[in-house]
Amino acid sequence: MSSTQPYSFFQSVERSFDKAAKFTQWDLGILEQIKACNSVYQMRFPVKRDDGSIEVIEAYRVQHSHHKAPCKGGIRFSEEVNQDEVMALASLMTYKCAIVNVPFGGAKGGIKVNPRKYSVYELEKITRRYTSELVKKNFIGPGTDVPAPDYGTGEREMAWIVDTYASLKPGEIDAAGCVTGKPITQGGVRGRKEATGLGVFYGIREVCEMADVMAKQGLTVGVAGKTVVVQGLGNVGYHSAKFFRENGAKVIALAEYEGAIFNADGLNEEEVFQHRKATGSILNFPGATNLAKNTDALELECDILIPAALENVINGDNAERVKAKIIGEAANGPCTPEADDVFAEKGILCVPDMYLNAGGVTVSYFEWLKNLSHVRYGRMEKRFTENLNAQILNQIEEMGNKKVSEKDREFILHGPEEVDLVHSGLEETMISATREIMQIWKDNPEIPDMRTAAYVSAINKVANSYAELGIFP
Repeated sequence: MSSTQPYSFFQSVERSFDKAAKFTQWDLGILEQIKACNSVYQMRFPVKRDDGSIEVIEAYRVQHSHHKAPCKGGIRFSEEVNQDEVMALASLMTYKCAIVNVPFGGAKGGIKVNPRKYSVYELEKITRRYTSELVKKNFIGPGTDVPAPDYGTGEREMAWIVDTYASLKPGEIDAAGCVTGKPITQGGVRGRKEATGLGVFYGIREVCEMADVMAKQGLTVGVAGKTVVVQGLGNVGYHSAKFFRENGAKVIALAEYEGAIFNADGLNEEEVFQHRKATGSILNFPGATNLAKNTDALELECDILIPAALENVINGDNAERVKAKIIGEAANGPCTPEADDVFAEKGILCVPDMYLNAGGVTVSYFEWLKNLSHVRYGRMEKRFTENLNAQILNQIEEMGNKKVSEKDREFILHGPEEVDLVHSGLEETMISATREIMQIWKDNPEIPDMRTAAYVSAINKVANSYAELGIFP
């Protein structure tokens, strides 16, 4: 944590909230209720290690808001897990879901372990025990609280969770909906893996399509030709880099914890990923220059900077040296409030995490709906759409006496697969949220930055929910 930041992660979220609350008309009591974490469950449980020793594991589940049910939020496995961090991430989930119109309250879970230091069998025991503790206190369930993967967890852990939950709740027909981010075979949804990175791309792309915003940043409209720097080559960073590159942007630098590499002609994230797999490091990638420190990548000249690693990487100490024109927060909380102040002064547009990385929860919502409906997306309409399109195409070809090219024919006849519908739903969600936030900012020029505009959107939506519930007369 930066020496210039004397307050915690949760306090910095509260600070951003208070900054935005001034631009809303809500009663102080409602604002205090929205800000507070409703339920904090801190637990300790023993696990027998492979060597026969017993270890006491520290874990958390925080439900920040119950204005909508169920609550939703990932579970992270990290040695850095603490109650403050889990509370901060849970509150960000509430605001994130509200902004992108996903009807969940925010939650977050964390287990204080370094997964690299445990065998698969030990991790399975820890995950299953954690799940049973959540079941005991009614902190998990398709209508109560629905976890998902986060830092240090993935499909495997979600499969263990759903199996444990189903075994403790025999006959619960919607048991698969107790967690999202599952393998496809266990009720997962296609498109979940790349969802956060793709959402980051859709959000930034929409910003880049706004001529007035681009003129202000001194950039041309569109993503094509823009120079991009990505910090973090995990799932989110990898897919962000991939979609930017595939859509004509140039990824000139990639950073990981062991260092950073630069190539003015552009890098291919898959080649770098394979190089890292083979050598254990992204450094010394053929054709690229090594940078002295991984944080040097954050200070490179570029159009778009994507911090996709951990929180507080851009703070009061280094924000002055950031040269990007647009920052897209793919990670949770990568920029501190001090950094926001510097960006506002320098005219850097920071597209905030609380909605930009909402691709994961948006597609998790689609997975949850799939689990409750017990039917795969596309199953009922795919063939019907293909048959209908074939009829229309044949009629047009007959009337025009002209054949469509094979490539165009394939595209027109294609009925939607599950992944097509998921990507389409995600695209719609990110475009609508971006436009909504930008409109709030435009309507109130006193709002200092896009993050504050996003918080205003979230506060208004959550407060409206409370008002409609009649909780506050």
